[in-house]
Amino acid sequence: MEDPVYVEPAQLAIGMFVILDLSWLEHPFSFNSFLIQGEDQLATLRGLGLHRVRIDPLRSQVVSPTQADQPATGLPLARDAEPEAVVLDEKALRSERNRVLRSSIANAEKQAMKAGRVVRETTRKLLEEPAKATAMVSDLVTGIADSLLGNSQMMVHLLGDKGVGDASYHHSLNVAVLALILGKAMEVDADTLRAIGVAAIFHDLGMADVPPGVRLKSGALTHAEEALMREHCEVGARMALRCGLPEVVAAAILQHHERLDGSGYPYHLSGGQIGQVARVVAIVNHYDHLCNPPHAAAVVTPYEALSTMFARNRNWFDAAMLARLVRVLGVYPPGSIVQLSSGATGMVVSVNSTRPLQPMLMVYDARIPKAEALILDLEQTPGISITKALRAGALPPAVHEYLSPRKRVAYYFGEDTRAD
Repeated sequence: MEDPVYVEPAQLAIGMFVILDLSWLEHPFSFNSFLIQGEDQLATLRGLGLHRVRIDPLRSQVVSPTQADQPATGLPLARDAEPEAVVLDEKALRSERNRVLRSSIANAEKQAMKAGRVVRETTRKLLEEPAKATAMVSDLVTGIADSLLGNSQMMVHLLGDKGVGDASYHHSLNVAVLALILGKAMEVDADTLRAIGVAAIFHDLGMADVPPGVRLKSGALTHAEEALMREHCEVGARMALRCGLPEVVAAAILQHHERLDGSGYPYHLSGGQIGQVARVVAIVNHYDHLCNPPHAAAVVTPYEALSTMFARNRNWFDAAMLARLVRVLGVYPPGSIVQLSSGATGMVVSVNSTRPLQPMLMVYDARIPKAEALILDLEQTPGISITKALRAGALPPAVHEYLSPRKRVAYYFGEDTRAD
């Protein structure tokens, strides 16, 4: 292993890759190692009061020898009061950003738990008190839709495990939230958006008639069991009409497993034969099944789910909707585990569709307590980017425990506090 290379603070230059031998609390940067991008970083580095700074020549860009070797032309900035104030201000700003984002996610979790209780209650009451149950769902969906339409800039948040609520109703709520977000992105009218939300909540209504031994079977289904499972679309559509739900909702329940290439069920519909509401529900339903399969062995990361749908299954779905889903959730959806250009590992926790390559991530750093983990906003750190997605199962145990990839991936939304 080569000996480390050090330079004096005055010899630092743009293009050098620095490695700070400090704890995270002793400097204002997002990472301990990074490429110097500008004069502001140079000033801050020189203001840390270090006698020397370690650099990595192999990861540095071409630097003029005169820049690296010339002696200091002035006093080190560390001896001035102003740079120290800058350091403190930057660290305070970063802490405030972390606090605001954590608060937004906590609020999203509260809203998701509240919505989950409504989904659970209405599903149980639908057959006995259909009018009351459908009114409750209509109110819930209208509230979510109005909130979505009222926010021009929106963050999609990954929920903590406590935000998931009862697992048996998790899928319906997650599909509904994603369907409404996608519907908004497709710029459908308000009535269609509400129909999308109601259809998404009740899309698996017919599953109530499928025996638990079949619905929860861990092994492969027999042909008879597969046929029984597929009946839930027709059963659910009939139940929806019987309970007074709109025909457009019943049609979406009937068609939510149809595919545009005609390979779906129950009627092998294709193209324009499949309604718009059903197309929206179908695409997010499939995505959620990939992220949250009945059996843990089949689970994939959100990044893998979107990649699979786009690369292998694009003929199943409306192309414009699939592209918009990628836009809404980002190339690396919340819950994705990624490696950064700095070499650090993080988990995407929030994304804004207007900045699909600049999500917010929780970053692994063994020196920072997990409860205070750094939330990195890539929009605010232009020198750092995502280089690749990682499989959660391939993470070292310490990193896996720190990031705690969700056993079930759930989403909710909130206003983007970064919006102008």
